[in-house]
Amino acid sequence: MGHPDFSKKSRSLIKKHLTENIYEKLRHLSTLSGFTIDQAIRSGLKNPDSSIGIYAGDEDSYKKFNPVLDPIILDYHKNTNHRVGSDFKPLALPDPDPAGQYIRSTRIRLARNLKGYSFPCNLSLNERQKVEDKIINALDCLPGDLKGAYASFEQAEATHLYQLKKQNLLFKKGDRFQEAAGFNLDFPRHRGVFHSLDKQFLVWINEEDHLRIISMEKSSNFESVFNRLGRAIDALSELLDFAHDSNHGFLTSCPTNIGTTMRAGVHIRLEKLEQKKELLHKLAKQHNLQIRGTGGEKTQVKKAVFDISNRQRLGITESRIIKTLHKGITAMIHAEKSL
Repeated sequence: MGHPDFSKKSRSLIKKHLTENIYEKLRHLSTLSGFTIDQAIRSGLKNPDSSIGIYAGDEDSYKKFNPVLDPIILDYHKNTNHRVGSDFKPLALPDPDPAGQYIRSTRIRLARNLKGYSFPCNLSLNERQKVEDKIINALDCLPGDLKGAYASFEQAEATHLYQLKKQNLLFKKGDRFQEAAGFNLDFPRHRGVFHSLDKQFLVWINEEDHLRIISMEKSSNFESVFNRLGRAIDALSELLDFAHDSNHGFLTSCPTNIGTTMRAGVHIRLEKLEQKKELLHKLAKQHNLQIRGTGGEKTQVKKAVFDISNRQRLGITESRIIKTLHKGITAMIHAEKSL
């Protein structure tokens, strides 16, 4: 087999960095779980419009395939070093929109994978069940307002799942990029959603990563959302051992999420700044923020509601991410009022 035949239309980072020499070095290697470079790049080959085009199948992927992953990480994150440690100390932050005029909701999510298990695109059915069981046992031990219930996609009542779907709390079968990578194998078996009783804390099990840990509110209370997440990750870290690398931080299926793995964002209505896109994007760049459509990546902006979140995840602490987002959103609200 020769060098992978990427589409001429492809602008993916894997096409850019997987040279013939690097591919020859990697093509005969496999990770501790048997994952290969050809499996890692399947999605990028099949989808010419992939922006990254490679997924990790386990922790060892970041070591075995580092000749191509490290350049991709540097290209995307502008850094490969996450030697900063975690910081979930409780924060006190003023509400940037106390009247509720602009911010519709605030949401922070973390990704985690269990140490010693393949990542979801490389999980056998038996291993997926073990991951699910291990996580459920840990979630059952959560304290106070984090306590809740697990809705298995296989076993929960249809009416319960329907209600969760209406509230946008479920995750769907993976898109074509994830399909090509193997994330949808055996869907929906051994997948589900844990939610607190007030539904402000969620854990998605066996989506793109073993855990997607989410804290959210239909408010602009950054302090409450962040501190809840901190309490949850502190409790779960006592019960679960997560895949972590001293250089790259917490390890995820997609190399764009490594480091803190944290995405903190708001849905915010900015009617005037929607007409001043140049100013909006200037403010986002100044505060290292990312602007997406109302429904997230690759969606349109509806009724002037933007999804705005942190751009940096690697080489920065969690508390610094939320402080930077808070400062940037405060500046955007001030600009909106000024207009």
